[in-house]
Amino acid sequence: MCGSAGPWRALTACALALTLGGCSFASDSLWPSLSGEEPAPPAERIDITADADADFAAVAAPRTDDAGAIETIPVTDQEPTGTMAGAKVGGLRQELGGLQETIRRHNTQLQEIRQSATENSQRYYGTVAAINTRLQMGTTPGNPVLIQQWNAAQTELDRIGLDITKMASLSNQVASDSALAAYLLESTRAAYGLSGAVEEDHRQLAILEDETNRTAVLIDRLLNELSDDIGRQTTYVGNERRNLAVLSNAIKNGELFGPSLANRAFATAAPVASRAPAAADQSFAVANRRPLVVIRFDRPDVPYQQALYSAVSEALERRPDALFDLVAVSPVGGSSGESAVGTTQARRYAGDVLRSLTDMGLPASRVNLSALSSPDAATSEVHLYVR
Repeated sequence: MCGSAGPWRALTACALALTLGGCSFASDSLWPSLSGEEPAPPAERIDITADADADFAAVAAPRTDDAGAIETIPVTDQEPTGTMAGAKVGGLRQELGGLQETIRRHNTQLQEIRQSATENSQRYYGTVAAINTRLQMGTTPGNPVLIQQWNAAQTELDRIGLDITKMASLSNQVASDSALAAYLLESTRAAYGLSGAVEEDHRQLAILEDETNRTAVLIDRLLNELSDDIGRQTTYVGNERRNLAVLSNAIKNGELFGPSLANRAFATAAPVASRAPAAADQSFAVANRRPLVVIRFDRPDVPYQQALYSAVSEALERRPDALFDLVAVSPVGGSSGESAVGTTQARRYAGDVLRSLTDMGLPASRVNLSALSSPDAATSEVHLYVR
């Protein structure tokens, strides 16, 4: 069936033209059984110790011992020459030693932050895994134990966010170290031009210049590591916040959905400008297009969320940049008053479906909302099409 009828027909033919309500949206096998069993307790807290940063120790000057602390090789001590240039060398040497000690302290802070982030991430994933396991096995809608676990997961994610803030603050401090290293290097090079220097002064200046260069390399590496960590952790926290929003909706419904739709590949694709379908296009949407999902609201509380999520997920896997048309379809017939009531009711159902999609992570900008009447509709329906 997934033949060569074009990408749109291939998508719709393979992506479940699902019908909810009265008859044919999904079989009972799609839905987990609900039970009154209490969810599993939160995952056991695991404390770990972060390993030392081996890459950081690759710089010539510092090394990392087993405890994760960096020891810098002391600045080369030289005998004073008694000249003005020699006094300048001594002052620069002292400043470089203080800078190296600051770098060692900042690297130790980075290891501590990384360890904290690792522990917080482990506790977060353990809690989320416990929630997903209970949802997969089946549970009651709005289970208070799952809500408590969700709150605990949110707390752990906030702690990771605090770790990112600490990294950003540390990065600013290391940037100041970089500026100081550049100043020391410039001052060392300028000292070559001091009057009254002897050959020993220039020899000491050359050694000091080399050690300052090695220190600058160390600072650059520390800055790069901080930048990489901040970018990686910021992306991670952003993705998990969207996943938590979907998980909250899953707990409310008592059924497992999956990760946020916003975390799929289409979130990084170039934004596609959306447009509302013109009035002339609305009849075409029903007459000549096969819907991805048809939800018939022929009874109260139609359970469409899980199948809707599955259908949209599959559509996005096939076309990451897909746009969607959400059409509220009301039946034709009866008096004008009955027709107005039917149209209003269909629009309300379409609004509920749109909220469900946004709760699942689909940006509202990718969904066009419209309404029309159809003689084929026996009750209020909501159709979802892929564009």
